[in-house]
Amino acid sequence: MKICNFAAYYIYYLHIKRLKSVKIKEVTKALERFAPLPLQESWDNAGLQVGLTEAEVSGALLCLDVTERIVDEAAQKGCNLIVSHHPLIFRKLSRLTGEDYVQRCVMKALAQGIVILSLHTNMDNAKGGVNYKIAEKMGLEDVHFMSAKQMDGVEYGSGVLGSFAEPLAADDFVIMLKRVFGVECVQTNELLRRPIRTVAICGGSGSFLLDDAVSAGIDAFVTGEMHYHEYFGREQQIQIAVIGHYQSEQFTSEIFREIIENSCEGVKCFIADTCTNPIMYF
Repeated sequence: MKICNFAAYYIYYLHIKRLKSVKIKEVTKALERFAPLPLQESWDNAGLQVGLTEAEVSGALLCLDVTERIVDEAAQKGCNLIVSHHPLIFRKLSRLTGEDYVQRCVMKALAQGIVILSLHTNMDNAKGGVNYKIAEKMGLEDVHFMSAKQMDGVEYGSGVLGSFAEPLAADDFVIMLKRVFGVECVQTNELLRRPIRTVAICGGSGSFLLDDAVSAGIDAFVTGEMHYHEYFGREQQIQIAVIGHYQSEQFTSEIFREIIENSCEGVKCFIADTCTNPIMYF
């Protein structure tokens, strides 16, 4: 009996030891397998932003943007890894003097041994990525890329199409978006007078896909932000629905959590409590 108990304890010990020995680099590899860095746009700066990845991961804070409050929250939760959607660093840093929030975030993260990883347009373009998550929240079916491409055998694309099992009237469509994404106001063009069944989606700044959606005869186009003049001339062609950049991508942290929990057993994941949306609504 004692031998059996010892064996059981030893197996449990090895299991716990294995759970505690996940390195940050294993987490980054898992995330980048899902959304390979070559899928990012040429102007982007996705990937490792700050720190070294050889340390064991104590916890991962998942967020949309990196701010000083996010770095503070990571430290408070005992996380030495921050995974964000938007990169902290877009332009080269010529000095670290704390003169802007980017420099202060870098300095604070380095001082506390916190690694920052960002998955931006590579996660936008990945199958099962940001736009697929938006479609899932909307309850769309038969979701697929608007125009699928291939890179080294990996399928990717800039936006997705999907359809409702039952079509919605335009006003019900807007009400649904407000409820699902927690928005106070949806910016639209003239409400469509035909039922909405097919929807094109591009989170964030997706207006570059509007013409493609119109050409494909899609009923509605959902994105995070658009310019004023881009709304003109689309009356009764397509229902434009702009829900806010932050709001459109707010569920990206759920994707990060699913990937990490499925690939790196035992890593503690926290979706940030801090709201990083810089836009206020009054």
